[in-house]
Amino acid sequence: MLNVRNLSKFYRDVKAVDHINFFVNKGEVAVLVGPNGAGKSTTIQSIMGILRFDGDVTIGEYDNKTFEAKRMISYVPEIPSMFPLLTVREHIEYIARAYRTPIDNNKIDQLLKRFDLYDKQDKLGDALSKGMMQKVSICCALIVDPQVLVLDEPMVGLDPKAIKELKMVIKECRAEGKTVLVSTHMMEMVDELWDRVILMKLGKVVADITREEAGESELEDLFFEITGDKDASIDLHEVGDTHE
Repeated sequence: MLNVRNLSKFYRDVKAVDHINFFVNKGEVAVLVGPNGAGKSTTIQSIMGILRFDGDVTIGEYDNKTFEAKRMISYVPEIPSMFPLLTVREHIEYIARAYRTPIDNNKIDQLLKRFDLYDKQDKLGDALSKGMMQKVSICCALIVDPQVLVLDEPMVGLDPKAIKELKMVIKECRAEGKTVLVSTHMMEMVDELWDRVILMKLGKVVADITREEAGESELEDLFFEITGDKDASIDLHEVGDTHE
């Protein structure tokens, strides 16, 4: 469903991502992990068409730059950004219209209640906390019923209840045959969720392992075993102060 082939990205003379390849199937939850500077956010933004890149990314049978592909995929960015003069509910309605999806007020109500935003639906974008903006971003991504859901550090800033709900959403997407890609440092948060781990280091994919291939190994153990980077544990828990 999501196919990345020979993706490379330069920032002037620096190669941030170096000819990476991976595939995420329908009904599969893949986690993209790696130390700071590995190229994860660059990869995610290339998949979403935010950055120009060399190589190919396809969503189903469509190139990621096409309108057909963009209607199939939705995105929760690492750093949410709101329109200052739109309310919480208007943000969700705006995204639905942008995707040419009918406004389903019942579904909007359900999402708002699920993420404890129902009583805050009239708040303006510039009055929201980081955690509330993150929850609005998640609602916006879900309202369009995407076939591919891409999440970049989605649990940073969320309260425990919202993290639990997001985990449930990811499991529901898998059960519905959808494709989920989660980029994260917080490996303990997704250890129960993943079907495939794609591990990046220095702009390259150094491992692509399924849950079956990993056996009983936990995600964090796999990370240290493959990267050999015991000091990475410092970065894993300081994501609020670091960005790629």
